[in-house]
Amino acid sequence: MSMPTAVVVGVGAERGIGGAACRRFAREGYHVLVAGRTAEKIARVVDGIRATGGSGEPLKMDTTVESDVLALFDKAIAPGAGKDPVSVVVFNSAALNAPMDFRELSAGQFEETWRQNCFAGFLVGREAARRLVPLGRGTVLFTGASGSLRGRPLFAQFAAAKSGLRMVAQSMAREFGPQGLHVAHVVIDGGVAGDRLLTNLPGIEQALGQDGMLDPEAIAETFWQLHRQPRSTWAHEIDLRPFKETF
Repeated sequence: MSMPTAVVVGVGAERGIGGAACRRFAREGYHVLVAGRTAEKIARVVDGIRATGGSGEPLKMDTTVESDVLALFDKAIAPGAGKDPVSVVVFNSAALNAPMDFRELSAGQFEETWRQNCFAGFLVGREAARRLVPLGRGTVLFTGASGSLRGRPLFAQFAAAKSGLRMVAQSMAREFGPQGLHVAHVVIDGGVAGDRLLTNLPGIEQALGQDGMLDPEAIAETFWQLHRQPRSTWAHEIDLRPFKETF
């Protein structure tokens, strides 16, 4: 019996949304292509998967480089003996999510934020559609953020990029849903209890209290549930936040 394949793009620290998504799909018997910019980080995620009996493979890449994305999907559609072509793709990016005074924001900073969060999502989404639509099945999941829905002071560049990604996801869903491709956008509306935020803001977890931040493993569980939804009840957009988060 062949093994299904999942691709998770934008994997960084083990304790983060990308790493958690990799582990969740591996637990269901998927061969996971773990794609990210930093070889050491994706290797640690793969080592963790293999240590629990799962199947994973690291792929160092830059999602803003078209040739890297093409190579990823060449691998995903033909992952090797005993493995099926990819059936689920997760695009996970919240890069450069930092406050910047709009008056001091450079053109380069604005463009780079867009490239990493929106343009990269377009490249991944386009190749997923090219490879999966002919198969008549598959799931593409995009990780959104609070900035997908509203622009906060000091975050114009991030909101512009993430709201652009949301429109890419909507357009894909409307175009390819009738052809069997499930496209969903998951709004992460709150702080994630991952290595990046906990390192940058020591004490934030204690300040917010129990369940005051989003658990990466719980986010990954939602990704899995979206992938497994019957066609008669496909969700396109879902927003996730801690129970005590205002919105």
